[in-house]
Amino acid sequence: MSRYELRFSGSGGQGLITAGIIMAKAASIYEGKQAVQSQSYGPEARGGSSKSEVIISDGPIDYPKATTVDALLAMTQEACDKYTHDLKDGGILLVDSDLVKNLPQGNFKIVSFPIINTAKTDVGREIVANIVALGAMVALTGQVSRENAEKAVLSSVPEAFIELNRKAFSIGFERALAASA
Repeated sequence: MSRYELRFSGSGGQGLITAGIIMAKAASIYEGKQAVQSQSYGPEARGGSSKSEVIISDGPIDYPKATTVDALLAMTQEACDKYTHDLKDGGILLVDSDLVKNLPQGNFKIVSFPIINTAKTDVGREIVANIVALGAMVALTGQVSRENAEKAVLSSVPEAFIELNRKAFSIGFERALAASA
């Protein structure tokens, strides 16, 4: 039985909990796998530290918290410094290159591109940086298909924002593939 652990981390207000919920939805509803999502954030709803963990498995999930993370998204330097030690050997570290300047050493793959700036300049709205990051995590981890992840995104956003989120997801997916090549 395979168990795959993802952690989305950064600051409150970056939409990381939403990204984790959508990833778990893609895995459970659209892929038919077992998935659980948990979250924690600091006392400040916006600006304090925030993380969302998703466990994806082909079988039952006995423990719903991440212990040895397969893929880590760090949207801030603080999150990178705090959570990289949980990343397993051979894991994936995705960082926003504008916010994480001090990259850690370790036996893991680092993928870096300006996630928030990509949302702002390529998509046109900074608020969808979490969906850019989600697209990147889907591309890098392969835990859910691009199509099923996109279905989960589009079923989770208001109708007026479907095209914006579709574009954000697609750009994040493509940027991650290019950055990891």
